Amino acid sequence: MPRITQFLLLLCLLLCTRAPAQTTNSEDERPLTYYLPDLAYDPDIPTPEEFLGWQIGDWHISHDLQQAYMRLLAASSDRITLVEIGKSYEQRPLLNLIFTSPENQGRLDELRELHVNWNAADGGLSENDIDRVPAVLYQGFSIHGNEPSGANAAPLVAYYLAAAPMSEVGKVLDNNIVVFDPSYNPDGLNRFASWVNSHKNKALTADPADREYNEAYPRGRSNHYWFDLNRDWLPVQHPESRARIAAFHRWMPNVLTDHHEMGKDATFFFMPGAPTRVHPSTPKINQELTAKIGTFHAAALDQIGSLYYSGEGYDDFYYGKGSTYPDIHGAVGILFEQASSRGHLQETENGELNFPFTVRNQVTTALSTLSAFAELRNDLLTYQRDFTIGGVTQDGYVIEADNDPGRARELANILARHDLPVQHGGSGETEAYYVPKTPFSEAAFEPILEFEDSLFYDVSTFSLPMAFNLPFRKVSGGTPGDRNWTAYNMEADMPAVDHAAADYAYLLPANDYYSSKAIYRLLDRGVRVKVSDQPFSIGSAANSFGRGTIMVPVVGQSMSAEELHAIITEVENETHLDFIPAGSGTVDAGGLMFGSRSAYQTLRKPEIALIVEGGTSSLDAGEVWHLLDQRFDIPITKLPMDEVGSTDLSRYNTIIMVDGNYRDIGTQGTEALQNWMGRDRVLITTERAGTWAAENGLATIKTRKVANPDSSITQRPYEKAYRDYSGRVLGGSIYQAKADLTHPLLFGMQREEIPLFRTGTLLYEPAKNVYATPLRYSDEPLLSGYSPRQFAKAAAGSAGVIVSSKNGGRTISFASNPNFRGFWYGGNRLFMNAIMFGHTISGSAVE
Repeated sequence: MPRITQFLLLLCLLLCTRAPAQTTNSEDERPLTYYLPDLAYDPDIPTPEEFLGWQIGDWHISHDLQQAYMRLLAASSDRITLVEIGKSYEQRPLLNLIFTSPENQGRLDELRELHVNWNAADGGLSENDIDRVPAVLYQGFSIHGNEPSGANAAPLVAYYLAAAPMSEVGKVLDNNIVVFDPSYNPDGLNRFASWVNSHKNKALTADPADREYNEAYPRGRSNHYWFDLNRDWLPVQHPESRARIAAFHRWMPNVLTDHHEMGKDATFFFMPGAPTRVHPSTPKINQELTAKIGTFHAAALDQIGSLYYSGEGYDDFYYGKGSTYPDIHGAVGILFEQASSRGHLQETENGELNFPFTVRNQVTTALSTLSAFAELRNDLLTYQRDFTIGGVTQDGYVIEADNDPGRARELANILARHDLPVQHGGSGETEAYYVPKTPFSEAAFEPILEFEDSLFYDVSTFSLPMAFNLPFRKVSGGTPGDRNWTAYNMEADMPAVDHAAADYAYLLPANDYYSSKAIYRLLDRGVRVKVSDQPFSIGSAANSFGRGTIMVPVVGQSMSAEELHAIITEVENETHLDFIPAGSGTVDAGGLMFGSRSAYQTLRKPEIALIVEGGTSSLDAGEVWHLLDQRFDIPITKLPMDEVGSTDLSRYNTIIMVDGNYRDIGTQGTEALQNWMGRDRVLITTERAGTWAAENGLATIKTRKVANPDSSITQRPYEKAYRDYSGRVLGGSIYQAKADLTHPLLFGMQREEIPLFRTGTLLYEPAKNVYATPLRYSDEPLLSGYSPRQFAKAAAGSAGVIVSSKNGGRTISFASNPNFRGFWYGGNRLFMNAIMFGHTISGSAVE
């Protein structure tokens, strides 16, 4: 071993090794062979225990220690190339360890190209080349941070691949490549490890009531912004997902594994899942290969005596999960679910469940995956080649930008991140994007209304254009000839804007998704900003402005005309939106003059509090936090529910309450909100928060009852009870609403029909005031997805949003979540309008 390498290893051990705060009892000590086969491992490769100073399972590994050990392994072994593929929000490195034989390490790029070309129709390879094409396995761990057995198993599996004799691992490493992702969710993993390690007893307690097993809000499952990253493989809204999806398409694995945990009273699950709940775009051979791989897991778990099951409970329907995303790319996704100790020891119906046991099961199935992968490599390679080449067509989809460049560009970015060759054409009202039809784009675009089963582990539909409220159509023969199409590059510089100075006023149309960002920037700099509630034009038809246009007068500001122009220029550079100068306060057609008080309302800078903790949905709260913080650079206060009553609420003019249970807010908090409501104050609620507001005098909402379609049935077999109950659940479908485009909540929107995502069956009756329901569901609202019997009929005509009033303030209540998973751009456009323009809604148009 070179001296510099020895020095680095010693330095890493000295700096990174943490002595244990306590030792385990002798009867609890576990040798390496508790987890791994008893082999002659390379003594120059440090074991996890040698590095940590304690055995895996004694404590929960933190991400910093995990990644330090991975770097040490990479420096110690000639079987590893370590790649940092990105960073989490909290700037924790996202690592890939590329395992293959030492001989292959020097030709990784060549081998990757061979693998990619094998799956290309014009790659120059035939079926006869299969023996020289490497298969690729992607092993990933613990995308939910508080499902830690996977991430704690990762150091042991990595050690096995690095240190086991080549006689043991040669079949995997000589002909193939393993891409190893030790922690899908570093921020959540670290949050959880800190919690359970901080609350661990020396004399372990298995009592589930102990604080160790009851994490504080928002818990460790999610990432920094409280998102479930295992639902983000399709939306790719977060850096962890973007890095992972880029790595997936760089390597195009044949198998991808996803190690999870489930409830403590379960055992161990491995794919395949329920056979009737597979997406119709997934070919039958995929499930057959999954089942063959499953036989390896069963044999390995039999050998150590662990209980397990397969073929039920979980499914392969939503392509936004780690175990299903590979299935639409010619790979095989494998979900593992281990019963969770959540901390170090828990009482369960199967006896006491300790943390080391959960780790051992994950290690065992990670190793059985290696065996299955090596044995089935040719079958896996053939399947992926046939799937990929067979999916090539001359058809495609055209997505209209709908006069909203920002929203359309974000959809194009998602498609490009999935390695689709996106084309861009036209500008202004003719702007559009084209993407070829592939198995993935077809699944991500087309609505679905027919299902073999009525049960879903996750959502039943996920049409991306509908999420963005963008019209799209299928075309044949490639890109249409109606535009000049060029390859879209999301890294390309944005078009320059004209920084012309205005003599009288600056105008900003409301059509672009990011107009709210520009408005906030101006207000934050002390600029007086007004909004028009009427369309108008100046000069020519080319200068037509819709409702919601922003007007910034030059006079009457707290700064000079030159200083105002400098601010406008700065905002243009930040947002890439073009403010149009106006030389007069007179309009040429439509609308009223710029000085009209009835047509132009003055905006106030939003000062926002988001109520969190208690019974609120951390997922929904995280979506709001992420939306405002990441996309619009608007600061918010995350206000704990139990502090509402003792906080000076007068510093906020906007309070947001997401779906959840608000009983913990108490009398004092309720009264504080009631007293806070007043002129220019806006309360925004979603789903059940709206019903709480109505019950406490902060909104005027009446819910609509949904009839039970089975009410006439007097007797059913007991065995049908679970399926009957589950079939009444609305896990996630898309419904169409019709909008009043003259309303401030719809400023900037182009079409009356708006797709909304719904989970749950809560419905609002339309307001008695005919102007207070600017969005209501269509007569035949179901666009895509499974709908419980009679629910679509019940939803028809119900309110999508209701505006009510108290003490001169406005309560804006959304019947569904407009910000679903951070990618429902069409819905959160309405949500941002509620924040920016809600206080301007006329008192005559509220309930």
